[in-house]
Amino acid sequence: MRKLRLLNKLTLLMVFVFTLFVVGCNKVDDGIIPNSMGDENLKSGKAIKKGDLTIVEIALDFAGDPADAEGEFNELVKALLFVDAELGTGLVGALNGTDQYTVFAPTDAAFMALYSALGVGGIDELPAELVRDVLLYHVTDGRRASNSVVPKMNVRTIETLLGVTFMVDTTPMITAVGNTAYFVDTNVSASNGIIHVIDTVILPIVP
Repeated sequence: MRKLRLLNKLTLLMVFVFTLFVVGCNKVDDGIIPNSMGDENLKSGKAIKKGDLTIVEIALDFAGDPADAEGEFNELVKALLFVDAELGTGLVGALNGTDQYTVFAPTDAAFMALYSALGVGGIDELPAELVRDVLLYHVTDGRRASNSVVPKMNVRTIETLLGVTFMVDTTPMITAVGNTAYFVDTNVSASNGIIHVIDTVILPIVP
């Protein structure tokens, strides 16, 4: 009788352990990536709180005085103003509004490297249509935190406003049509989206 009771208890224990195992395996993946990129804002299972400034205001805040070469996004701001002035694209207005966007923002150093590679002195020496397309290639619809950009395995395809995609792997590295880039910072939260800072101006064409 004792053996039977012990056997029953062991059976129940095994069922309980198996149930816990199944529940653990079937847990819904929340897509959260560990803070491998130094991000401290994104908490497990929680969305990033919206910031007080728009994407444009953050870019201007980072850039500071447009004449100051030390600003992080001086060249990005110049590019946006250039295409707006030349083509009337309204990009500044769009990124300063209420619609949500995710911007992969190249640093000033990234733009300088591009100018050097192309043999030009600044953004205004490039065709405005090309600059517009490159800028649109850095923007996607909606608020996309790093956990919805960088995959846990394999690669993820990012659809851009240009209609041309790029890939992100677990490194995390961006593989664009014409080159590659790495993340410098992630999850800079704006009131109308999220900014991820990258170290290269990614190209939608093969140079």
